[in-house]
Amino acid sequence: MSLPESGGLDAKRQRVDALLSAICRELDRVPERPVRIMEVCGTHTMSIFRHGLRHLLPQGIELISGPGCPVCVTSRGQIDTAIALSQLPGVTVATFGDMLRVPGSSGFSLAKARASGADVRIVYSPFDALQLAVKESWRKICFLGIGFETTAPVVAATIEMAARMGLENFFVFSCHKTMPNALRALFAAGGSRVEALLCPGHVSAIIGCSPYRFLPEEHGVACAIAGFEPDDILVGILSLLRQLASGRPKVDNCYPRAVNSQGNPRALASMDRVFRLADSDWRGLGLIPESGLSIRQGFEQFDAGRRFSLQVEEPDSVSPCRCDEIITGRSTPLECPLFSRACTPASPYGPCMVSSEGACAAWYRYGGQRI
Repeated sequence: MSLPESGGLDAKRQRVDALLSAICRELDRVPERPVRIMEVCGTHTMSIFRHGLRHLLPQGIELISGPGCPVCVTSRGQIDTAIALSQLPGVTVATFGDMLRVPGSSGFSLAKARASGADVRIVYSPFDALQLAVKESWRKICFLGIGFETTAPVVAATIEMAARMGLENFFVFSCHKTMPNALRALFAAGGSRVEALLCPGHVSAIIGCSPYRFLPEEHGVACAIAGFEPDDILVGILSLLRQLASGRPKVDNCYPRAVNSQGNPRALASMDRVFRLADSDWRGLGLIPESGLSIRQGFEQFDAGRRFSLQVEEPDSVSPCRCDEIITGRSTPLECPLFSRACTPASPYGPCMVSSEGACAAWYRYGGQRI
């Protein structure tokens, strides 16, 4: 099928119309309905809602949010530890803004800690935190390392820079997670409701295509790596339908302008120098072997977990919030009893409502704030 090339607004509309028509035709060839597609990445979720793609797609396609929002999958124990760090004398916690209002197990958050006198500051990159350490040498600056393979290389480069500068007051609390093993755990557990995955474009720009190959080979799951514009997402969905119709699932790179099969060698090398794979606790998925990134020996002087010995009580797992189920595709925000009632963007109860990439925030803003 020939599609109009990207260009002006009219050309983009023609391209979207052509893709939607092709999706309708391909859907007719898929034997089982509904076709359940998980958009792994929170950026995909927000883009799908913002551009109204759920309303444009034909009936028979069900889009399900996945564990691709880094704030949402950060465990309650890690949030509790970050809050405890902020309350230590002489410590400044530097964090991305999305983490500020995420409640810990007791409902306390970094924002509430700051209101109570803790020194918690919003930064836009780990380099900002590094500059704080240079300017305020009398304070211990602790950066919260949150995110997937997208942000980890930048944090690794910052740690290497701190080592070259000989800084003694800069630390990282690494809560970084890696995407492939989370997907492995999601499907290995059984009971998954999805047949196809829309894989994250920015994570894939770092790790490449091959880490997803176990999904079609071991689980028969169709995969398409897609960008974040409406036509990027539709191209990915079209690829998934074609794979399901043919019965030949694979990993299809639909985002070649940003992703190649081998990923970004320099970014991967930087991560490997500074981090090692470690077991990590995920909200909704539990402890997943080798799914996190811990700071290696040789850079251990920057590891906040080693520098500050904190004893944080095991959080209570009982909660009416269904974020655990939402980020694993077992529920939608509308099925949560708190959604738009006790949990709103102004007063969030769970991380999926806090994060700009959270499924609940997307549903509330664009699709289902009124029940």
